[in-house]
Amino acid sequence: MYALGLAALFHSFYHGVHAVHERADAAIRLATEQGFPFWIAPSAMLHGWALAHQGRAQEGVEQLTRGLSAFRAAGGEIMRPYYLALLADAQGTLGKPATGLAVLTEALALAETTGERWHAPALHRLKGALLLQQSPDNHAEAETCFQHATTLAQNQQAKSLELRAATSLARLWQQQGKRQEAHDLLTPVYGWFTEGFDTADLQEAKALLEELEG
Repeated sequence: MYALGLAALFHSFYHGVHAVHERADAAIRLATEQGFPFWIAPSAMLHGWALAHQGRAQEGVEQLTRGLSAFRAAGGEIMRPYYLALLADAQGTLGKPATGLAVLTEALALAETTGERWHAPALHRLKGALLLQQSPDNHAEAETCFQHATTLAQNQQAKSLELRAATSLARLWQQQGKRQEAHDLLTPVYGWFTEGFDTADLQEAKALLEELEG
């Protein structure tokens, strides 16, 4: 059960939606059968996030919200900024960026309070993405978020988070006509990787680089 839950978590780090769904579903069933209610909540949140990215956004958000409530009721605090980020992302999928931004405000404040900042680059990147979803006029604030996320990831030497932030920033720069700056930013980050080229993040970065080189 624990291994399945961790596998679902790790797959979520690179947006492996199908794998998250399968592992989290198996973990929930096993935890239910064996009577471990505490371990249902984390997998339920991951399962809800996967549902949101499989065309079932409302169901996913509801499951995430219930999972967060159950997690807190059981005394869970570690990883809460990450789970809040999943909820914020799902709210964006549901077409509610303002609600997602409110959730992210809680996540960022919690990360500062507890010192659990390992996911901070992703929180700031997601904030920028939700700001753009809310309105194209938020491009300056979104750009600041993406730049901050990139810097934080570089300081943490967290290459996967850096790639995701750099891709978001490069995409924004491409839309602003700054193709060369976008290419120069993304190329060295993408070039660092030697594996994982079948994952969503690396495929997105590769596609963007091909557009910038075209």
